[in-house]
Amino acid sequence: MFWKTVGRMLLVPIAFILAILVAGFVLVTLGLERITQSVHADEGGLESLEKVMTFIGEGSALVAAFTVIPALVFAIVGEVARIRSVLYYVIGGGVSMAVTPLIAQGSSGGPAVLWQVFAAAGFAGGFVYWLLAGRTA
Repeated sequence: MFWKTVGRMLLVPIAFILAILVAGFVLVTLGLERITQSVHADEGGLESLEKVMTFIGEGSALVAAFTVIPALVFAIVGEVARIRSVLYYVIGGGVSMAVTPLIAQGSSGGPAVLWQVFAAAGFAGGFVYWLLAGRTA
């Protein structure tokens, strides 16, 4: 019993970190086109390296603040309640990522393409977490 608990305490954070990495990878690869279009549509443009780095820093801080905390809440609730359903983790990951454009844009919610990219990244992250840790909760 003791070793099973210790193993679980090691598995859950590792699975969560890998899920975050997968969601980030999906977000970057799917969102790369949207980011490029946004940068080129900007009148001022991002000509200097300093402006580009500021843009990347603000974007990553936004994603980290608004997605990791809800995803962590979904993971903790799933672990405590011993939820093993793949739908819970996939939908939970999608919801925690899809609310980011809504929060960032205010009441307008941003373009539907952003919601699709963020939700797809959340679905992928939720599936990876379920695959590694959620199915044995």
